Amino acid sequence: MKIGFIGFGNMAQALAKGLVLKKALQPGQIYACAKSWDKLVSNTRDQGFIPCKDAQELVGRTDMIIIAVKPQQVEEVIALIKEKLKTKIVISVVVNYPFDQYEKILAPDTHHLSTLPNTPVAVGEGIIICENKHSLTHEEYKAFVSLFSQIALIEEVDTKALRIAGTLSGCGPAFASMFIEALADAAVLHGLPRDISYKLASQMLVGTGKLQLATRTHPGAMKDAVCSPGGTTIVGVTTLERKGFRSAVIDAIDAIMKK
Repeated sequence: MKIGFIGFGNMAQALAKGLVLKKALQPGQIYACAKSWDKLVSNTRDQGFIPCKDAQELVGRTDMIIIAVKPQQVEEVIALIKEKLKTKIVISVVVNYPFDQYEKILAPDTHHLSTLPNTPVAVGEGIIICENKHSLTHEEYKAFVSLFSQIALIEEVDTKALRIAGTLSGCGPAFASMFIEALADAAVLHGLPRDISYKLASQMLVGTGKLQLATRTHPGAMKDAVCSPGGTTIVGVTTLERKGFRSAVIDAIDAIMKK
């Protein structure tokens, strides 16, 4: 399988790097095109990826096409290659561009799927939200899952849930990063070196997430398990509650959804 990225910004690069890191693909199986040739060359050749002059060249050389441009550029990009896309597997990673919207601009009978990845795919620990309405064949969808499940949790959702699922998984890394930074700042305040503080905070978050996924334990029960009566953790938990920690997170997601 050869895959081609139309648009090679942060998300496309994260996907490409994750696929290579996990040995799902070799660098020479990954092609990309973008508006700025010089920038594209800089972002591809050092990694071993193959730059293409334009989308027409890219589509002719690859099997699976990843649409990774800005939403306002999708229609313009598709117009130039839509007949050639009829024989390809087309995967979108464009925000707020579901199946029905693509149906209006793609040629009839094009096989396509809309998804929303998040940046941790770069290290093989990502999430890819998939719209459960698509036109891939069973074998094509199986090929997509087989490839990308090596770098991400693949989760199908209804079209109406795409935005909130994408917000949770896509914006969440920014919130998690702020939490890591805050924990590390507090540790530095009490004398722990900065590099060790970041390392411990980050691994704590990774480990806690993996523990919840592995056990499916309710997060509240996981919290209770480390809160001894009159102990240190419950002091911190009650302080966070008084400061509105959970309501602040809920309000942040709510504000995004109302934007």
